[in-house]
Amino acid sequence: MRQILLFSLFLCYHYIYGQIPNLPQRPGVSNLYSVPESLNNQPSHRPNSPNINATSNYYKKVTPRDDQDEINKEVDRQMAMIREESYVKNYMLTSLSDRKGTDSYYRAFDNLMKFDPDSYSITDAVFLVENAYNNNDHNFQSAYQTQIQKATNMIRQQMKRSVIDDSDNVAKNLAIFRYFAQDTKQNGKVIHKAIKYDFEDYMGAKDYSKMFVSKLMKTNTGQCHSMPLLYLMLAEQIGAEAFLVVSPNHSYIRFKDGDGEVLSVELTNGMFSANSFVLNSGYIKAEALKNKLYMQNLSKKEVLSQTYVDLASGYIHKFGYDEFVAKVLGKALELNPNNINATLWKSNTDQMRFMQACNRVNIDPENKEQLQKIRNYPPLENQFLEIKAGFDYIDQSGFAQMPAEQYEKWLGSLQTTENKQKSEEIAERLRILNAQKQREAAKKIKLIVPKKESPKVYAIPKEFL
Repeated sequence: MRQILLFSLFLCYHYIYGQIPNLPQRPGVSNLYSVPESLNNQPSHRPNSPNINATSNYYKKVTPRDDQDEINKEVDRQMAMIREESYVKNYMLTSLSDRKGTDSYYRAFDNLMKFDPDSYSITDAVFLVENAYNNNDHNFQSAYQTQIQKATNMIRQQMKRSVIDDSDNVAKNLAIFRYFAQDTKQNGKVIHKAIKYDFEDYMGAKDYSKMFVSKLMKTNTGQCHSMPLLYLMLAEQIGAEAFLVVSPNHSYIRFKDGDGEVLSVELTNGMFSANSFVLNSGYIKAEALKNKLYMQNLSKKEVLSQTYVDLASGYIHKFGYDEFVAKVLGKALELNPNNINATLWKSNTDQMRFMQACNRVNIDPENKEQLQKIRNYPPLENQFLEIKAGFDYIDQSGFAQMPAEQYEKWLGSLQTTENKQKSEEIAERLRILNAQKQREAAKKIKLIVPKKESPKVYAIPKEFL
């Protein structure tokens, strides 16, 4: 999974605020174009023209008090708008809405907002994110739908050949796992090769589309962001239950076997693993487990939260930071307050907002002496305090930065003799159980002509196109 890097220039400035009070652990999620309470409470300075109280007795006689109240309310409203416009101009991130392609992201966000967080199509959600990056290209839409349907059909055919009962969740998961880990043959011919890990630019630093499921399906190579997502999508298509799980720099799949034991699937290596493998990375603190940052089976709502993060991340990589990013991340944290990726991106967004605002008032945020001047600008001071609160929360959450080289070393350790043996033991046990189920299912098959049913075809909803 792509690692999010925090800016560090504010870490050395904590000494400036020796009198900072204790703040809540979780930083507040910024609302789009929200004005601080301190500004809302400032007295209005009304122009003289509508001040009817200061006019002649004639006007007092013919003008009801209700009219005066309405005029005062309208003046207050207009002054509040002026204050808000001034705040947006001076203290919020510059809008990037004039950039070509941003409208695709706005549309994707609006469509995601229509989803029921507990009941939606993960396949559709991933499509919206990747389609936005591709500017709603019709060729992309057609290829995406075709590739998903092709993969689904291969798995269904494998299930049919293996006489897999539709209620057998373990067997269905194994069918998906085989699609990733083994070549698929038909009439002795390989029609699909095992999916390989793409070690070149696997974090998407040079080419962000390396993160996408569509790239995986096109090239048959992926990484630990795209592979588990495709697995979830295929599980959804054939009605299998599986869960997305995240750990530092990484994500993988879990499902339960017939005995109720939880199995971890490492698609990057095509192996099964134990929880100890993830813990052995050395970057999962006890606090992170306590705060449920890692190694949790994500619910559909929590997966949707990560989808919003993916949308924001793609927008940042393509255009940069603006208040749309803050809005998307706010929704991600609303769905899952423990989403550490959303929290890290929010911290970056808060810092970018602060730096832009400082530049507008000629303050160099990297100059310790100049930074003292933010005391003269209450909105800037509030932003600084929110950033500090965000750093405090991240520090206390148990998050730890995992260097790329350490991640690669840890991922390669799955190939050690001990881990290979563990994976083979799990796979062998599952093969034995699965073969036994197939024999039992074959005995129950009645010699009747089965009713033909048309396979379900995945189609992108028309409202997304």
